[in-house]
Amino acid sequence: MEKNGSNNNPRRQFLGAIASGAAALGLSSVISPLSAHAKTNFSHGNGDPEQWFNQVKGKHRIVFDVPHPNDIFPFAWPRIFLATNAATGTAEKDCSIVVVLRHTAVAYAMEDRLWSKYKFGETFKADDPKTKKPATRNPFWKPAQGDFNIPGVGVVPIGINELQDSGVLFCVCDMALTVYSAAIAQAMNLDAAEVKKDWISGILPNVQIMPAGIWAINRAQEHGCTYCFAG
Repeated sequence: MEKNGSNNNPRRQFLGAIASGAAALGLSSVISPLSAHAKTNFSHGNGDPEQWFNQVKGKHRIVFDVPHPNDIFPFAWPRIFLATNAATGTAEKDCSIVVVLRHTAVAYAMEDRLWSKYKFGETFKADDPKTKKPATRNPFWKPAQGDFNIPGVGVVPIGINELQDSGVLFCVCDMALTVYSAAIAQAMNLDAAEVKKDWISGILPNVQIMPAGIWAINRAQEHGCTYCFAG
């Protein structure tokens, strides 16, 4: 039996801190990552983050704010927006959708390898919709046909890759990548800079890194997007 419960398990202590919110990580866990954040190259994805928003051109524009894993909803709602616009006469090409993955939802911007290596499902409390257990893969990246079957609707294409094919734009918060990669590195006795480098190497294709999620939400609204909380 483990002595003294969670006090002797650094990883469990970290998971408890995540569950209590980023503030529980402590000031020392944030100040150092801020320095690393200042050095970030935001060229991943489609280039400069300010210019990236020039892709928002549709007649109907919306930004989905995703600060936490929230079952299938951060990905189902963009598809519902497209489907209901199509049903009311607006084609996909005339809709602009921005999905901002921030705070504890940043793992959805990363490939399966990192989910397994860093136990993202456990750390960020992100369950696999199929197994209902902490995910060991990114369940919304290239899902199998029929993975998502909504009662009354049927099979829906809500994989990130499928939504991208329909013109949905995805971006991820670098501030969260910086802080959480440093916190996980600390819990695993790894180098924070190397962990963040590993995370950046596993960002999904065409997902733009933004200085911060709230920065991206602001820019999306400045480009005419209405706001929808999805997490």
